[in-house]
Amino acid sequence: MEKRDVGFLCETSATQLSKAEAEKQFENPTPLATLTERARFVIEKKDGTKIGFIAHYLVLPNRLMEIGYDIVPGERGKGYGTEAIRIIVDYLFLTKDIVRIQAVTNVGNKPSQRVLEKADFTKEGTLRKVGYVGGEPTDAYIYSILKEEWKEPKILTRTAKMIPTAVQEYVGLNHIPPPRTTAKNYPFFAFQTF
Repeated sequence: MEKRDVGFLCETSATQLSKAEAEKQFENPTPLATLTERARFVIEKKDGTKIGFIAHYLVLPNRLMEIGYDIVPGERGKGYGTEAIRIIVDYLFLTKDIVRIQAVTNVGNKPSQRVLEKADFTKEGTLRKVGYVGGEPTDAYIYSILKEEWKEPKILTRTAKMIPTAVQEYVGLNHIPPPRTTAKNYPFFAFQTF
């Protein structure tokens, strides 16, 4: 994610930060953001239209990753969410020493639940009164995928040689970012720790 994407993130996500606060955090990540390896990716269509974001962070001390995502309402139901999750799962299992990736979704958010299930996540249970909707406590479902269930990449490859040079240059050669691809709906992720 680039600094110019901060406004889009503030407009489209549930962040409670102002654009100025978010830009400040972008330029100077908090120690917690650094410690938890938090990163956000902007999801773009092939024409460059920003349609959402996906993020991950390390849950300490368990060394597991949690993901979160959002697609703008007009682009939901078109497969972008499922594909973004598959890409981030491949990316995390290929580049991080983890055995589990999890996601939490509100019990009333059926589309998000379907997206996770299509991406091979397993619904594990209910977290009671774990969040708020409209100021009222609400339950959520927790989903996960284990490395042994994933087995191999669905979209990404195991070698950086297969990742386009432009994307490698975007983040430097020490990272293996999700690639821009020419397949049907696959989005491009602009990578920047935030």
